[in-house]
Amino acid sequence: MSEPIIDIRGIVKRYGDFTAVDDLTFSVPPGSIYGLLGPNGAGKSTTIRMMMRIMLPDEGHISVLGSGLAQVDLDRVGYLPEERGLYKKMKVLSLLTFFGEIKGLSRHDAQSRAGAWLERMGLADRALKPVEDLSKGMQQKVQFISTILHEPELLILDEPFSGLDPVNATAIKDIILEYHRKGHTIVFSTHMMEQVEKLCDQICLIHRGRAVLSGTLQSVKKQYGKNGLALRVVGDGSFLRELPEVASLQDNGNELFLRLRDGADPDRVLDAARARLRVTRYELAEPSIHDIFIERVSEVS
Repeated sequence: MSEPIIDIRGIVKRYGDFTAVDDLTFSVPPGSIYGLLGPNGAGKSTTIRMMMRIMLPDEGHISVLGSGLAQVDLDRVGYLPEERGLYKKMKVLSLLTFFGEIKGLSRHDAQSRAGAWLERMGLADRALKPVEDLSKGMQQKVQFISTILHEPELLILDEPFSGLDPVNATAIKDIILEYHRKGHTIVFSTHMMEQVEKLCDQICLIHRGRAVLSGTLQSVKKQYGKNGLALRVVGDGSFLRELPEVASLQDNGNELFLRLRDGADPDRVLDAARARLRVTRYELAEPSIHDIFIERVSEVS
C-alpha cells in the first residue's frame, strides 16, 4: 500500500465552546480525486485550512505529502481557498507571474505559463487589464490559474465550482481530470453532487465536524444501493413513503428514489404508484450521491 498523500487522524478544532471539527479521521490515496462533502457548517473548510497550515488542530495529527504540518513543503501544493483573494489593482498577467514566482518558478517560466493558461481559459485579451475590471467569473478563473500554474503534486480546492456557469464549470472539471491523468492528487470540497459523481474516486461525508460516511464511490453506492427503485412520475408521489415496502423516499418532484426494505417486492410498489400516478420511467437503480447525502445527513441529524 502506498503512503497516503494526506493522512488525518483524530483532529479536533474548537472555537470557544463550539467544536467545528470533532475527532475527524480519513486518508487520501496518491493519484486519487477525493471529495469532501457536507452541508454548510460541516467543517470542510476548517479541515482544509488545517491541511494548509493556516490554522492548527487542537488535537490529532495531520501529515501532507508524507510530512507533518511543520515540515510540509507547501510549494508542492496548489490551494484554491473558499474565500477568493486577488490583488485587484494588479494587471492579470503580472499577478499570475507574481504568484508563479512565489511558488518557485523563474519570472520567464511564470510569465510563459500564465500566458498559455490565459489563452486556454479565454482570457488572453484581459492579460493587461487590472483584476478589478474582470467579472466575478473571470476572476475565479484567474484564481484557479494561480492555483495550478506551478504544476503542484497536490491540488486542494475548496468549492472550486462555486459561482461558475456550466461552461466554465466544465472547463475546470476538464483540467482537474487532466491533472488526475498525469498522476496528480486532487482533494476538493463541493455541494455540487453531480460533479462528485463524475469526478471522485473516494469521498468523505462530514456532518457536524465528524465523518459519517467514507470510502470509494463504488463501495458507498453499494452500501446504499440495495433494493433501489427510481421512478419518473407525473403527480405527487409522496404517499409512497407510507407503503410498508418502502424504507425511505427521496422526493425530487417528478423524480423519486425509493429504497426498499429487505425482501420487498418492487412490483408491488410500482403497482401502487401506477394506481395513482402516471409513471413515465422506472428502473431498479443505485442511489445517486445526492440521495445518499440527503439520507445520511437526515439519519445523523
